[in-house]
Amino acid sequence: MTNFEEKLKRLEELSASIKKSDISLEDALKDFEEGIKLAKSMEKSLDEMESKIQILMNNPDISEDEKSADGKKQKTKTENSPVLGLFDESSEITGTRA
Repeated sequence: MTNFEEKLKRLEELSASIKKSDISLEDALKDFEEGIKLAKSMEKSLDEMESKIQILMNNPDISEDEKSADGKKQKTKTENSPVLGLFDESSEITGTRA
């Protein structure tokens, strides 16, 4: 499975399979093990995505137009960088991940 959405779909299928009343204990255990592996993989992917988002949110825009004293272009921080407020602590959902 290559992407997060495919993994999520498979995890949902495994969950539905485990809930069936006619599933054998061995099959339920096998599905459960696969589900745990998928969930761990997805959690790792989410952590990586969260890290990338934090990097993007914490790095201000860079202006290419500003020059140093010697006339060469240098990257500088833009004074009025937008603050998006997408991930403030007040909107954080707790208790869903360790």
